[in-house]
Amino acid sequence: MYILPTINIKQIAAAEESTPFFFYDLNLLKSTLERAAESSGKYGFEVHYALKANSNPEILRAISTVIKGADCVSGNEVLAALQHGFKPEKIAFAGVGKTDMEIDIALENNIFSLNVESVQELEVINQRAGLAGKKAPVALRLNPGVNAKTHHYITTGLEENKFGINPWELEKVLEVLKKLRNIELTGIHFHIGSQITNQDPFRSLALRANEFNHWFRKKGIYLKHINLGGGLGVNYQQPDTESIPDFESFFRLFADVLELLPGQTVHFELGRALVAQCGTLVSKVLYVKSGINTNFVILDAGMTELIRPALYQAYHKIENISHPEAPTITCDVVGPICESSDCFGKAILLPQPERGHFIAIRTTGAYGEVMSSNYNLRSKASAYYLEY
Repeated sequence: MYILPTINIKQIAAAEESTPFFFYDLNLLKSTLERAAESSGKYGFEVHYALKANSNPEILRAISTVIKGADCVSGNEVLAALQHGFKPEKIAFAGVGKTDMEIDIALENNIFSLNVESVQELEVINQRAGLAGKKAPVALRLNPGVNAKTHHYITTGLEENKFGINPWELEKVLEVLKKLRNIELTGIHFHIGSQITNQDPFRSLALRANEFNHWFRKKGIYLKHINLGGGLGVNYQQPDTESIPDFESFFRLFADVLELLPGQTVHFELGRALVAQCGTLVSKVLYVKSGINTNFVILDAGMTELIRPALYQAYHKIENISHPEAPTITCDVVGPICESSDCFGKAILLPQPERGHFIAIRTTGAYGEVMSSNYNLRSKASAYYLEY
C-alpha cells in the first residue's frame, strides 16, 4: 500500500509559494523500475523506456540507471536519451513522420534500430544512409490487426490507424527491400495502443507476432529481434493500492506464448507503466463557486498542465490534501483556462474545498508535464522531487 507523502508536498508548496507544480516521488519510481527490470530480466527480455511519457531530465537520469534502453519518437528525444545516460545501441527510433534531419541523427549515433512505418520511409532512410556511408538497421512496424480495446485516440495497431505497415503490403515491402543496398532488416515492431488493462490484447499480439515471425522465416529472412511495443496500463482509480503495475504477469504471458527462433531477442517499450504513479500534479484552490446544478472548485492548474481529461476524457483521482477529513461535497473540479473543456472531473465527491487548500491530482507522471503548454501565456509549472 503506497502512501502519498502529503507532508512533503505541503512543505514544498508552503516554501515555494507557487502552484501548480509537479511532484515526483523518485523512491516510488526506483521501486517501479527495479520491479520491471527484475520481471523482464528473468525471461531475457529487454525494456526500452518510452520518452514520450515523460522526458523530464531528472526522471530520465533516474531511469537510465536501471533501464538501459530508450524508445524515441523524435530526433530531439534521441538526443535527450543520449544526453541522459541511455546507450545508442539500446535506442529504438519509431514514428510515422521522421524528417531527414531526424534520420541523420539516428544514423550518426549508430542507434539500435529505426522502426519503419512505410515503403517510402524505407526508401528515404536508404538514401540518407547512402549519403552517410552507412547501413541502417531497421525494424518493420507491422499492424497486427489487434484491437487494444482502449480509447480510440490511443489505439494504434489497426489498419484504420496512421501507423505501421499492413500485412497485405508485405510482399511489396520485401520487393523494395531487395533493391535497397543501405538497409539491414533486423526485426519487426508492433505497438497496439496504450493504457491496456486486459491481458487478452497482449495474448492476441503475441500470437500474431508468432505468425509474422514464421512468415518471414519461410521467406528465408531471419529476424534478430521482435519488438512488441508497450501499452501496459496503470490503475488511475486506485493509485495507492496498485502503485506498481503487475509486470510479472505481463512478461510471463509473452514468455509463455511467444515462439522464438534460436538467438532472437524480445524488446518492449514501456512508458506510462514506469512513470505514471510517481507523479502528482499539485494545485491550489482559487475559488469555490456555486452553480445551478453543481459547485465549481476552480484551481490554479488547468489543461495547460494536464490535458488528458480534456483530450481523452481521462480519469485522474483528485484529493484535498489540506483537509482530507472534511465532509464531502459534489463538485466539478475545473481550471482557469478560457475553455469549457478545462475540467479535471465532473460530479466528484471531494472533502469540502476552501480557497487556499492544496489539491493533489494523482497519476500524472505520464503525459502530464510532457504534454503541458503555455496556452493563455501560462508559465510552465515547476517540478520538485522526493528522494530519501
